[in-house]
Amino acid sequence: MAKGASKGTPATVAAAKAGIQYSLHPYEVDEHAASYGEAAAEALGVPPERLFKTLLAEVDGRLTVGVVPVAGQLDLKALAAAVGGKKAQMAEPADAERATGYVVGGISPLGQRKRLPTVVDDSASAFPTVYVSAGRRGLQIELAPADLVRLTGAGLAAIGRR
Repeated sequence: MAKGASKGTPATVAAAKAGIQYSLHPYEVDEHAASYGEAAAEALGVPPERLFKTLLAEVDGRLTVGVVPVAGQLDLKALAAAVGGKKAQMAEPADAERATGYVVGGISPLGQRKRLPTVVDDSASAFPTVYVSAGRRGLQIELAPADLVRLTGAGLAAIGRR
């Protein structure tokens, strides 16, 4: 557990409160990068398959969180199927920010303002730990995939595509 987590972001506070093992990884943000996630992976020297981005979609009109590797894309049909829905589309950024309490580019699956249905791509299970946003640009949290799933109440499904 990281020191000072209680003064951190809602994501780090949630991780600390749950008593899980995690570590924080700050990095310099490249504001001009085409992809925040891929830039973060490069800055941290982490394979992009192991660093996950948090995306929000509307599935049958309900906001839903998809957590997929930054090296790929969210498969909207697979996300809809994973939560028992029919149709999915990407959420408006303002809706995502309002629901999660985070800004786009720093949305964490942990410590969101509202508990939303969440699905983590099953490729996360291939790694001992994965990286997700710690709730702000320039900070990633590394934790076990099982802890990520447990803390978010997520399901695991093949929702990412390369």
